[in-house]
Amino acid sequence: MSRSTQYSLALALAIASALSSARAEPAATGGADTGHLEDVVVTAQRREETAQSIGVALTVISPDVLKDAGVTKVNDLENTVPSLEVEPAFGSGQAQFRLRGIGFIDYTSNNSSAVAVNLDGVALPFPIQTQGQVYDVSRVEVLRGPQGTLYGRNTTGGAVNFITNRPTSDLQAGVDVSYGSHDALSGEGFVSGPIAEGFRARLSVATEQGGAWQRERVTNAKLGDKDKVGGRLQLEWDAASNVNLRLTLHASQDKSDGYGLQLIAPFQPTAAGAPLVPADTSPYATGWSLRPGFAQAVGISPGSKPGVDNSNLGANLDVNVDLGGVKFTSITAYNKLIRRELGDWDASDYVESDVFFHDNIKVFSEEAHLASTGAGPFGWVAGAYYSDEKLHESFYSDFIQRLGGAADTDYEQDGKTFGIFGQGNYQFTDSLKGILGLRYEHETLDLKNLATLFSLTDPPVFDTTAIPLATALNRSLTDSDVSGKVGLEWQIAPRDLVYFSISRGVKSGGFTAHNTLDQAAVDPFQAEKLLSFEAGIKADLTSTFRLNAAAFHYEYRDQQILSKIFDSVSQSYIGRFINAPKSKIDGVEAELAWRPLDALEITQYVGYKVGKFTDTIQNSGGADFNGHDIDFPKTSYGGEFAYTLPLAGLRLRSEVNYSFHDTYDQPFLLENLNAGGDIVGAPQFKIDSYWLANASVTVLPDAGTKWSVGLWVHNLTNQKYFLTKNFFLPKTNVGAAGEPTTVGVRLSVKF
Repeated sequence: MSRSTQYSLALALAIASALSSARAEPAATGGADTGHLEDVVVTAQRREETAQSIGVALTVISPDVLKDAGVTKVNDLENTVPSLEVEPAFGSGQAQFRLRGIGFIDYTSNNSSAVAVNLDGVALPFPIQTQGQVYDVSRVEVLRGPQGTLYGRNTTGGAVNFITNRPTSDLQAGVDVSYGSHDALSGEGFVSGPIAEGFRARLSVATEQGGAWQRERVTNAKLGDKDKVGGRLQLEWDAASNVNLRLTLHASQDKSDGYGLQLIAPFQPTAAGAPLVPADTSPYATGWSLRPGFAQAVGISPGSKPGVDNSNLGANLDVNVDLGGVKFTSITAYNKLIRRELGDWDASDYVESDVFFHDNIKVFSEEAHLASTGAGPFGWVAGAYYSDEKLHESFYSDFIQRLGGAADTDYEQDGKTFGIFGQGNYQFTDSLKGILGLRYEHETLDLKNLATLFSLTDPPVFDTTAIPLATALNRSLTDSDVSGKVGLEWQIAPRDLVYFSISRGVKSGGFTAHNTLDQAAVDPFQAEKLLSFEAGIKADLTSTFRLNAAAFHYEYRDQQILSKIFDSVSQSYIGRFINAPKSKIDGVEAELAWRPLDALEITQYVGYKVGKFTDTIQNSGGADFNGHDIDFPKTSYGGEFAYTLPLAGLRLRSEVNYSFHDTYDQPFLLENLNAGGDIVGAPQFKIDSYWLANASVTVLPDAGTKWSVGLWVHNLTNQKYFLTKNFFLPKTNVGAAGEPTTVGVRLSVKF
């Protein structure tokens, strides 16, 4: 056992001892009324259990917390969960997840994430699929650490599970509307209830409109209006006393403006006689342009702003059969996403790096598993998973003023995954449980006809005969791997759980699909493997005070990182994903919930992590990064205070929530080392630490939650911050600024 692992286990046992001692002296209440913490039921382990009863690092987010924190898409979860970061690639809809330092950074669509995102048990394998609206959600479960023995797709970082509200046996309806700064309007509604005996339905709809808060620095044209609409229909049927079927149909359309990037350093255009463009100092400022010929070539309007025109539709059928002591579950799903997205990656009214994505993604998946339902000492889940993924992406780049033309990178990628998995637990004594899980997965990926075509004409003409099909780049990748979990859970008191686990996770390999004609640039990178040692405790010290903590040590093999390669065709460096042989990450996390009074709710979380490369890993210049830190924010912190005051037959709830995001240097192509072996980074790409705070005041009825009306403020302190900093071509340094203060009102009514 490594020294870091020993430290993790020792920390967990020390916490357990301290908590046991603390329990011996119940907290004094001074005679005040106290509230009680709820036992939240989750399905993180494929069966209904309370979150406090399972040895997994798990954060459960309720709909109220989602609203308080302003969570409208998966990216916003980074403000509510320890050790989670979600970056928008170049300010776009391509989410880049990182959990406990485990992540994958790419602006193209073809590679899977190290953090799985699941919607009602259906895996969304490509990060671009995760950008739908968050609405009519029962809860969000965020699992930290490798997952695989209980889920269809294997991951190294963790999983984010969205669980929606199901059809109800009685008639219900509700609407929630919010209006705020910059004419931002959002709303969602549902109607749910019985249609016939044993047959129920639920229709949920949502929309977001307006909200443009950025301005073009020269013309003052506004940017940022949302235009989103989505709907979900669920039909549930009790076909027999032991058979339940649920069909879900969903569709959405997004024609929103994009987020404009900012110049984080002065920009000297290459156009003859063009003046220097100074760096932006206001978060509201941005810049864009669109060459009419380029617009014609990619099939969009010449007046288009940065933005999207995406559509998403899908269906999934859940079948549940109670076989008496065993439950059979089948989840069959199909999803189709069409992505059309325009971005201006030089953030100016010059044409140096304008980009347009046109993607067509189709995913079919089937998961079937059996789970024990009896009350004996042995419980188990076993199943199989299959997915068939097809992606076609055309990635257009307009470099007319930098390189004299435009490029079209076009390719297809097919992937097939088959896995069998299972996990069992055995109750050795009333207080001691053992867990054993295993998974085998076989995956094939085929990259077809990757070609980058370059056009010097206006409008550009991307002639597929310019690069004969025989010389287009084709690659295949096949991988078979085993992952698993071994764990012990010790119930040291009725509401205190100590756990220790060793687990192995695997993330798929893939291909770098950037602008290139270089054969070596698209050689596949291999799957990464993660061996995790984790110790933790979940404790309810009193009925009003809960503390969960975990310490972990990760041993990484073949970590997937972005490096660079010299492209002989363009005579410049381009990005290429490679595998770092060995690295490690260590960290600790804690979450607490406290209700010292019926009226007062307090939650807090904190996470800290560090990582290093532990074997030779060289960039294209031969610099060895062995022993250097892995780039990610080390510290995360956040929480919420809420107080409810009786008021003339009503209740007045005031709350404030906040989050701290630590500084870090973004990893750009494994930057160079100086003579002393220190990393020579570019200071303009350092993201400074920042705090975000939101607040709200809500009036509710004295009993129940049939209606509410409230005022809210996001970014209460008007913090200036960046979500990401980057460059696409050298000397065009850009960042995605966070939104300044916004205020608004919200009305919620349930029938």
